[in-house]
Order: sequence, then C-alpha cells, then structure tokens
Amino acid sequence: MQTRRQQRFLHAQAVWMCAVLLLFAALGSLTLELFFVLSFIGFLIVVELTAPFNVAPRWRARLKWLIALGLLGFVSIIVRRLLEVLPPGLV
Repeated sequence: MQTRRQQRFLHAQAVWMCAVLLLFAALGSLTLELFFVLSFIGFLIVVELTAPFNVAPRWRARLKWLIALGLLGFVSIIVRRLLEVLPPGLV
C-alpha cells in the first residue's frame, strides 16, 4: 500500500514528465534523448524536494538504484553526443 508521501512523489514526477512532454511536443522539438534528460533532471529535483528531514523510509532507499541507472543513461547520451561532435580521426 502506498503512503501519502509516495503518492505525492509519484504525482509530482508524473506532472513533471507530462509538462516536459507537452512543452516539447508543442515546440516540435521532442526527442527521446531530450525527454529522458529533462525527466531525469525533474526526478532528481523531486527526490530532493520531497526528502524527509529525520528518517528516510525504506522506499526512498531504493531510489538510489534508479538514480544510478539514470546517471548511466545520462552519461551514455553525453558520450554518444561527444563522439558525434569530435572529428573522426581523433577517436
């Protein structure tokens, strides 16, 4: 069963992702990479803004694995973009 804090966390993340999706769809510049990066940034913001002061619930301890996976995806996007920009003989 979800607690009120879990629901607030999930709602905040869903609203952030929908806002990003709608904004970039309206601008006509929606890409999967851009959506992932901005959703991940929003996820990190929501994690920090909803963090309790005294005791961390067990469900929040599992967020570190999602953060690690998100960082891995973010780094892979950055590396791929850098390889596109660098001259071919340099790599």
